[in-house]
Amino acid sequence: MPTISLALLLFISHLTFLTAQPDLRYAYCFNRGNYTNTSTYQSSFNILVSEITSNTQIDYGFYNFSHGQDPDRVSLIGLCRGDVKPNECRSCLNNASILVPKSCPNQKEAMGGYDECFLRYSNRSIFGVMETDASYYLWNLDNATEADMYNQVVNDLLGALRDQAASGDSLHKYAAGTNTGNFQTVWGAVQCTPDLSQQDCFDCLTKAISEFLNCCTTKRGARVIKPSCNVRYENFRFYEPMAKDSPPPPSPSLPPPTSASKGDNKTSRTIIATVVPIAAIIILLISIFIYFRMRKPRETNQTDDEAELDDEIKPTDSLQLDFETIRNATDNFSEGNKLGQGGFGPVYKGKLYNGEEIAVKRLSKNSGQGDIEFKNEVMLVAKLQHRNLVRLLGFCLERRERLLVYEFLPNKSLDYLLFDPSQRAKLDWELRYKIIVGIARGLLYLHEDSRLRIIHRDLKASNILLDKELNPKISDFGMTRLFVIDQTQSNTSRIVGTYGYMAPEYLMRGQFFIKSDVFSFGVLLLEVISGKKNSSTFHGENSHDDLLSFAWKSWREGAASNVIDPMLNNGSRNEMMRCIHIGLLCVQENAPNRPTMASVSLMLSSHSLSLPLPSQPPFLTNSSSLSEMNSTEYSLSRVTTSSERRSNSVEASKNEVSISELYPR
Repeated sequence: MPTISLALLLFISHLTFLTAQPDLRYAYCFNRGNYTNTSTYQSSFNILVSEITSNTQIDYGFYNFSHGQDPDRVSLIGLCRGDVKPNECRSCLNNASILVPKSCPNQKEAMGGYDECFLRYSNRSIFGVMETDASYYLWNLDNATEADMYNQVVNDLLGALRDQAASGDSLHKYAAGTNTGNFQTVWGAVQCTPDLSQQDCFDCLTKAISEFLNCCTTKRGARVIKPSCNVRYENFRFYEPMAKDSPPPPSPSLPPPTSASKGDNKTSRTIIATVVPIAAIIILLISIFIYFRMRKPRETNQTDDEAELDDEIKPTDSLQLDFETIRNATDNFSEGNKLGQGGFGPVYKGKLYNGEEIAVKRLSKNSGQGDIEFKNEVMLVAKLQHRNLVRLLGFCLERRERLLVYEFLPNKSLDYLLFDPSQRAKLDWELRYKIIVGIARGLLYLHEDSRLRIIHRDLKASNILLDKELNPKISDFGMTRLFVIDQTQSNTSRIVGTYGYMAPEYLMRGQFFIKSDVFSFGVLLLEVISGKKNSSTFHGENSHDDLLSFAWKSWREGAASNVIDPMLNNGSRNEMMRCIHIGLLCVQENAPNRPTMASVSLMLSSHSLSLPLPSQPPFLTNSSSLSEMNSTEYSLSRVTTSSERRSNSVEASKNEVSISELYPR
């Protein structure tokens, strides 16, 4: 009999409650601090649970929300098994949100759930962080016949499923399937929280599988549940089939199957995926071909600058593609595949050998520009995984080329639809509201929920890409700045971004922090509602009103409906007016008065929440200059704002903003 580990003894000590609550499959308390029932922490927890159960926009079974301020900030993760339907998922998580706190009364950190779902919450940051220290074991009470052979079948199945799940995207890192050997059939499923990187998911599942050795080498079924991943195998079906399920490919052998915890052999549902040897061999050969084809050959003629840049981005080497692969994918960067031209360079559509469509950004050849932006995108975006952030698939640093490879999004950028009268009609209020909420969630992830704290610094309509369902994805991270967790502000003498979206403290003094991004979001929100660029001229009492001044004056005069796009004939008028109010809160001149993105997301999701009154936004004294200034780099100089004007007759000269053409965006 294997030795019982200290960890297992700790877990058994937490099982007492399960005898009184047999319907709760598992619960684990971390003993990392307490809260009271009437505390702010409890209120924040309740708000997050309400957001999960009322959120019908997320249909992929993964919720990662946070609310509140330290030390009462709550981070919550809800994860449903990959086959569970959205309504059943929300119901399961709602039940778990009641039962887990009962199992771990007043504990600030705990995890638990049912067969179909997993709930975890903490007073510290847990998003995108792999954690394997804690484990919870469950096992089938029945012993397997011919245990060694049975274990080998389990070993092969879980290894293949691990590889398949780790390669999933930011919505799903889940795989399920079946394997048969010597007339013994085993069903298995593995899953990671999809905010993990591919490597972290692989490592977490490998660790979980290895822990079966602690308890379950003779058992017909077992589970290992960790904060970041879980693994299960049974001799019966326990999950529902999914249309996209396929037989897992062969995988190198792992250590024999291992540990689990208290027994639960209740039959559940499952998916049958028969492994056909010939098909598996073909899949394996194709995978090997693609792998070696996409690997970057060793360079022998790199320049010193290329070698230095290559060294800096070594941690993301798994994303590195060779130049020939990208050139073939884009038909040698043909004009027919060109999607557009940006400050970084041209963008091309392509298709990889596996049929995946891609978008390739190509830095202008022999240019000294863009190395900072290139490194930012590779090092930061590769670590970010969220439904509302564009996904980086790879990069190339070869033959003096700087290439970034992204997922292809067929509906182009938001500005293409929003500012073209012939296209704008496609955006009804329901779609625009979905876009607003999606951008807010993506920005909240950057500011608070990712493992890094990131300031985007160039949020605008052209940097919001739209997928085939018109879900928004924030893109273009070349200008982003990384903050340490407790850092609140930074300064720079290099002002980059787009005039009209930049917060006044950033434009005038080079100061930027998360509230600077909030300002840009407010401008973008008002643009989505009005269908007009902030650089547009609004003809009111002042024929040179920009969007911010027009929205402010209309709201002050009780005529905020004038801001609404006339094409929005349908939809909730109250919802539109509330969004105008939120937009004005975001663009207040005094940065501390602006809400955080956590507050903005709450305002958007809870219509019963009362909103404070906004104060005046900064008005550019010569807003006609907006239309003459594009996204670029600025030297620090004066731009007069509303608080600095003494009379309407005082105007700022266009020459007060000097523009450098060195780093156009």
